Amino acid sequence: MTGAADWSGRVGRAWADEWRRTERAFAGIAAALDRAVAEIAPSSGRALDIGCGVGSTTLALADARPGMEVTGVDLAAALIAVARVRRAAVSGDARPVFEVGDAVAVASSLAPVDLMISRHGVMFFDDPVAGFAALRGAAAPGAPLVFSCFRARVENDWSHAVDRVLGVQPAGTGYAPGPYALADPAATADILRRAGWVDAAAVPHDVPYVVGAGDDPVADALAFYRRIGSAAAILAAAASDERASLEARLGEMLATRIHGGAVTFSAAIWIWTARAGEAA
Repeated sequence: MTGAADWSGRVGRAWADEWRRTERAFAGIAAALDRAVAEIAPSSGRALDIGCGVGSTTLALADARPGMEVTGVDLAAALIAVARVRRAAVSGDARPVFEVGDAVAVASSLAPVDLMISRHGVMFFDDPVAGFAALRGAAAPGAPLVFSCFRARVENDWSHAVDRVLGVQPAGTGYAPGPYALADPAATADILRRAGWVDAAAVPHDVPYVVGAGDDPVADALAFYRRIGSAAAILAAAASDERASLEARLGEMLATRIHGGAVTFSAAIWIWTARAGEAA
């Protein structure tokens, strides 16, 4: 289970260190989400990117909607530091603001917010109904919400294939903060309804997920899994001889997934849209 505290600590630092690899992996997800956001985003007003990471979705929105005031927020100071460096390289008016902090608190400070978006950043609420309700409370009436999240773990080959090699057992059912917290569409629709969001709808997408490239794509993929995802904790906890055995088995599997010179899996995601309902 990955919670908010992890993102403000070790997980956030690991993702900041590995941001180029994670952005490469998330490129297919980003493309699907950016298209969905562009279809629904207003031309002006305030927008908030929740769990913005190193700012790719924030920057894409700012570029597509130069008339909007766009803010990206993340708990991880290390990720925001990278986002600010990337922002400094942007020319023209597409210059969003990046803040370290809790998304609910930042949303409240910006209220009323005219658009809320998130690329895989809303799966970590301890209480998802309360979290989404607080965001709805900061949204302008009818403001759109657009976010991506993973579908079921077994549908995500990038994760499930590694689980099989490492002997990871499926987690129990029910909500728990983490990458697959919003995988069940019926449960997520109920969360959004109870939180005051209306017209919620989810569209499935299957996108490529590249974890290794370059002169030695398998070694590059192993470097990714040592830091990112559930494999990282398992490999870190293993004794040196066991770790070597696990990595050898992973390497054999990764070699079978090389396509066009890159270790490529698939990622199964939802793109959710909803609107802020009237306050109760």
